[in-house]
Amino acid sequence: MSFEFLSPVSDAVVEHAISLSDHTIGKQIKIHTLQQGVPDLDEVDIAVIGVRENRNGVDYVDEKLSFDSVRKSFYELFPGNWSTTLVDLGDILPGEEVSDTYYLMQEILSTLAQKNIIPLILGGTQDLVYAQYRAFDILEKMVNLVNVDSKFDLGNSTEPITNTSFVGKIIVEEPYNLFNYSNIGYQTYFNAQEEIDLMEKLYFDAYRLGNVTSDVTIVEPIMRDADIVTVDLSAVNATCVNYDNASPNGFDGREICAIARYAGISDKVNSFGVYEFRNSRYEKTTSLLIAEILWYFIEGVNFRSNELNIKNDNGTLHYNVPVEDEVLSFYKSHKTGRWWIEIPFISSGNNKLKRHTLLPCTYSDYEKACNQEIPERWYKAKRKNEV
Repeated sequence: MSFEFLSPVSDAVVEHAISLSDHTIGKQIKIHTLQQGVPDLDEVDIAVIGVRENRNGVDYVDEKLSFDSVRKSFYELFPGNWSTTLVDLGDILPGEEVSDTYYLMQEILSTLAQKNIIPLILGGTQDLVYAQYRAFDILEKMVNLVNVDSKFDLGNSTEPITNTSFVGKIIVEEPYNLFNYSNIGYQTYFNAQEEIDLMEKLYFDAYRLGNVTSDVTIVEPIMRDADIVTVDLSAVNATCVNYDNASPNGFDGREICAIARYAGISDKVNSFGVYEFRNSRYEKTTSLLIAEILWYFIEGVNFRSNELNIKNDNGTLHYNVPVEDEVLSFYKSHKTGRWWIEIPFISSGNNKLKRHTLLPCTYSDYEKACNQEIPERWYKAKRKNEV
C-alpha cells in the first residue's frame, strides 16, 4: 500500500502533543509515528497529510519544507463539538523527480477517496493541485475545482508545469474530468486581460477580492457545488501571512476562515488543500492561521446537512419561473433554507455530467428570475452542458 512511503510525524511534534491538555486536538487525533506506524484508518473521517514538494515553484531556491510549526499550532487548538475522527498521516517527501511526488500523492489521495476519507493537505507549491485533481481519475466523474487565489494560474499549458500554470494543465490534459473551475478572490492587477477573457470564454467563474470581502456569503453556493477546494496563501494579506513578497491586499484571517468553513459545510467537498507554505523567521503567525483554517473546515464538516438528494426530498419546495423562452426550476430546502436551480440535461451528452444538473444558487437568483433576469451562473453551467 502507498501509505508505507509516508514519512511519520517528527518526534518533536509527537512529544509536543504528549505535553498538551487532554482536551486538545493533539490528544485526540491519531498520529503516524515512527514507533507505531500508520494508524488504523477504519472509521476515520478526515486525514491531515503534508506534501513537502516545492521544486516546481517559479521562484524555487532549494528550500526544504517542514510542517512542524503548523502541526504544533493545530494540535494546540481545542476541537469543537465534533463527531469526526481525525488522523495525521505524516508527510509525502519529495521524490527523485517532481513527477514521482505527484504520482505518490495521487495514489494516496485516491486511496483516501475510495475510503471516503477527506484529506486536508498541507502543501508546498500549488502545482501539487494537479496531483490532487488527478486523484479523482479513478472515480470516473466530472469534478468542480474551487481555488481561493489572487491569480487564475492558467499560465502557458505548453510549457512544463509550475505553480502558476497548473490550472492550464488541468484544462488541456486528458482525461478531461474538469467540469468547472471557480476562482475566489482574484485581484485584477495580478492577472493578464487575456486570462480574464479566457475565464469568461470557458464559462468559468471568477469573483474579485472586493466583491467577496463586501459579502463573504456569496462563497457559500460556490463551495456547495465544489468537489475540490484549494487555498493559495498568497490570497491572504501580508498582515496575516508574513512572507517577504506577500501582498498588502487580500483576505484577512477572519474572512479566509469563514471561506474554509463554507467549504467544510458543503456536502460535496471531499478534498481540501492549503498551499504555498514557506518556512521563515515569522512562520508562527502563518502556521497558526493555517491551523485555524483547518479547524474551521473541520467545524464545517461537522455541520453538514446531507442535502445531496435535495430534489427527491419530499419536504423540498419547488418553484417554476418563466423567463423569456425558458422555464427555470428552483428548489428550496425546508431544513436549511438553501436554494438550487435546475440545469437542463442533454441525454445524448456525457453521462458524467448527470450529477451537475442541479446547481446551488441563492434567494437573490430566484428574485432575479422573477424579475425576468436569467442568473449568470445558470447560463454558464447550461452552456458547458451543451458543449
